[in-house]
Amino acid sequence: MKTIRRIAQCFILGLAAAASITGPARAAPPEEKILNIYNWSDYIAEDTVRNFEKETGIKVRYDLFDSNEVLHAKLTAGKTGYDIVVPTAHWARLQIDGGLLRPLDKASLPNLANLDPALQTLIGRLDPDNKHLVVWLWGYTTLGINVDKVKAALGSLPMPDNVWDLVFDARYASKLKSCGISFLDSPSEVLPAALLYIGKPAYSKNSADYQDAARMLQAIRPSVTLFSSAGYINDLANGALCVSLGWSGDINIARQRAIDSKNGQNIVALVPKAAALMFDTMAIPADAPHPGNAHLWINFILRPDVHASLTNKVFYANPNAAATRLVRPDIAGNRTVYLPDADKQRMVVPEPLSADARRTMTRVFTRFKTGM
Repeated sequence: MKTIRRIAQCFILGLAAAASITGPARAAPPEEKILNIYNWSDYIAEDTVRNFEKETGIKVRYDLFDSNEVLHAKLTAGKTGYDIVVPTAHWARLQIDGGLLRPLDKASLPNLANLDPALQTLIGRLDPDNKHLVVWLWGYTTLGINVDKVKAALGSLPMPDNVWDLVFDARYASKLKSCGISFLDSPSEVLPAALLYIGKPAYSKNSADYQDAARMLQAIRPSVTLFSSAGYINDLANGALCVSLGWSGDINIARQRAIDSKNGQNIVALVPKAAALMFDTMAIPADAPHPGNAHLWINFILRPDVHASLTNKVFYANPNAAATRLVRPDIAGNRTVYLPDADKQRMVVPEPLSADARRTMTRVFTRFKTGM
């Protein structure tokens, strides 16, 4: 009997020892106080990072990219080391499908309650149940012009009813070449605008549509003087360009820089009859080394005062309904920043494209850019 009891005791002690090694009682080690962010240029307030570091004690390493293509390539390669990335929503959909983004722990994000439900529903088309993405800021692809230089270059030719004529109609583009035309250096931004202009779906799945766009683009290629996704802001602000196909907020940044420098350049963002909306989102890579710190960052940005400070600096609308009262009145009332409902309804919500469609788009854009 004693032998049986001794065997049973040894068995129980063995189980206890095993549980102490493999059981759930062992806490995960705390994350190091580091957060690695990969974001677009000119897309944050001066004090955002500094305030987050002061409040949390977390050191932020902040790197920049200038196109969704660059970000997507890095995420696809893996092991980026980034904890927060800011893909545009339709690219993020591809990354979700590829398992490249981590689902959010919404219990760690109480400030999600501040977001505009209508925008959440819109983003939910690309990210069902808003599981992976939180909107950083939003805008649209458009044209920015130097009013006086454009009028001088056009001479007797009147401003067109369709603003896209300025860059896609050779009659206008050939005249504006003299004062400088720039295009975004990104096929996923230029081709949707070109497709809309020729009456095709902005995110067409039809290869023939892209060939039609290619013919139109080749006709105006001699008039394009620059391809830039960041430097065009200063070039527009200082008068080196008179027309830029760019993003709404960037163009308003150029306008503000011209005003601040008192250089006499009258920069205006135009509102096309049709254009692609742009929703840039915060997301956490699947292999992020500091996902806990990433959630702290997202929740910090979602504070009304923080989100409003971003809009006040970079002239892109934010998705934070609670932040509207804190946005500068001149920006909140700027119809090129916060589009009126009638203008919004004419805009196109981006769609993810298949790998084949993206390859076709890239080939067309490369031929356009190189002039071949």
